[in-house]
Amino acid sequence: MPNPNRGSVGFQSNEFDQEYERPSKSEAKRHSNELQKLGEQLVEAPRDRVKRVEMPEDVKEAILTCQTISNHEGRRRALQFVGKKMRTLDEEEVAVIQRTIDSWKGASKAETAALHALERRREKLLADDKALTQLLEENPELDAQHLRTLIRNARKEQAENKPPKAYREIFQILKDLGKKSKQADADDEETGDDESDDE
Repeated sequence: MPNPNRGSVGFQSNEFDQEYERPSKSEAKRHSNELQKLGEQLVEAPRDRVKRVEMPEDVKEAILTCQTISNHEGRRRALQFVGKKMRTLDEEEVAVIQRTIDSWKGASKAETAALHALERRREKLLADDKALTQLLEENPELDAQHLRTLIRNARKEQAENKPPKAYREIFQILKDLGKKSKQADADDEETGDDESDDE
């Protein structure tokens, strides 16, 4: 009768299958580098934004501490520590952080677009008197006399290569108007929600 253990060295061939399911060294290295970069993006971000990101306290603490270090070697070590901490996160925690950072990028793109729109409007105000009439119709609370003076002064600044004091002030007025209209839209949405709750 043949021996059933013959040719076997005390283990079954499927014992090592699980080991091969682990990521390869290069995959693990790539994943580690991605987490390191994610940590670095958080270190470069403004502190108040980092404080609002959902993540374990020890990871957040490492990032906030790293932000305060200016010494080159100290910062390099702190960044490595941040990377080490990032590697302790599970996939879901990493995904939440990644989504948050992506939303910042989207927000900053929107902010840039909004600033460009304001700059175009300011140029229009300087180039065309009708643009001022339109602005005053849309925002009757504005001081028409003050705006006319600013526009006149801004044109003079440009013609004489003077510092753009009035030019900047016009931009600031337009920026404040943008903030007010955003706030008004947000208030409208809230009252709209309240009305739908009452039904």
